Amino acid sequence: MTSRSPSRIWPLYAVNFFMADMQSGIGPFVGVFLQERGWATGLIGTALTIGNVAGMLVTTPIGGFIDSSRNKRLWVVIPGICVVLASAIILISQNFWAVTFSQVAQSLASAAIVPAVTGITLGIAKQKGFNALNGRNQAFNHAGNMVGAALSGYLGYKYGYVSVFILAAVFGAIAIACVLMIPANSIDDRQARGGKEDESKNPPEGMSVLLKHKPLLVLALALALFHLGNAAIVPLYGLAAVAEGQANGPSFVATTVVIAQGVMVVTSLVAMQVAGKRNYWPVILVSFMFLPIRGVLAFFVTGWWGVIPMQVLDGIGTGIQTVAVPGMIARSLDGTGRINLGQGAVITVQGIGASLSPALGGWITQWIGYGPTFLLLGGFGLASIALWLAFGAVVKKY
Repeated sequence: MTSRSPSRIWPLYAVNFFMADMQSGIGPFVGVFLQERGWATGLIGTALTIGNVAGMLVTTPIGGFIDSSRNKRLWVVIPGICVVLASAIILISQNFWAVTFSQVAQSLASAAIVPAVTGITLGIAKQKGFNALNGRNQAFNHAGNMVGAALSGYLGYKYGYVSVFILAAVFGAIAIACVLMIPANSIDDRQARGGKEDESKNPPEGMSVLLKHKPLLVLALALALFHLGNAAIVPLYGLAAVAEGQANGPSFVATTVVIAQGVMVVTSLVAMQVAGKRNYWPVILVSFMFLPIRGVLAFFVTGWWGVIPMQVLDGIGTGIQTVAVPGMIARSLDGTGRINLGQGAVITVQGIGASLSPALGGWITQWIGYGPTFLLLGGFGLASIALWLAFGAVVKKY
């Protein structure tokens, strides 16, 4: 399929490469940017959390809109515009509400981009080819994150944070151009939402599918626990090193991202192969195991010495999830016509954990310090493992 359809596949790969800033965007740099301007960790975490909560609230409805939309490409264009706005706003003003609004715009982009690209990928590759194409998509996405972070670190070191935010806006604009290069007629809307062949007799299920589908609920809750611990570790790790004078802000943050994303490129391709030969349950289980190890490592080692092992472990765990989670959702909801709604719902629930994580980590750090906070955050990975094992009978078949 891929060799016969370069006009639709290579623009899709390019979208995945340049959409990196729609998912993580300026987020990893915002913390140290604001810290250097006198913000305390608690206030930084609060601004990030408000933005994350806003994104969380719209993610599930956006998934439903993408299912019913006959213009899947539009849902990549909108996030691109939001990324440009987020970068511009934070450069214009560092007022609390201006920064918060920029994070809301960034979160809206992040909310739409994953189900949108998932839908486009399903519409092109169909269910049978989704796992392989999604794995390659993720490899390009992580490569984009790696290149973007390396450029951000270099430009931030040479020219300051203004260049970092301008780069994010440029990536968003290029992603818009790339998605418009994908022929609209190459995306099968029924396949893109996982609908049945005769939808006139078997219309897509309603919103209730989210509550009736036990595997989806278990997956979402396990991911929420995982991200409650995981989302704050990298930003806090960077803040700890910068606060102790062990590193330059932009270059340190960029290095942590580059290492993790480089590992994710390889991990996503390996995960694609493993998942293609068996179900997703053991693959996702392995991904949860890396968080508690990282928490312990961060407790004992800070600064440059801990960057490589910390981020290699993060790259393996997160890289596995970027392939396995969309794959499991697409496989388990096939035939319901609500795959992208399910993608949005899982992102929403895991977003609850990710949204609370910066505030939780930031305030706890102010009370008890960085080291004990890393241990506490790592412990949420153990909770995800326990839940995944306890409900193994429900999710193992996928």
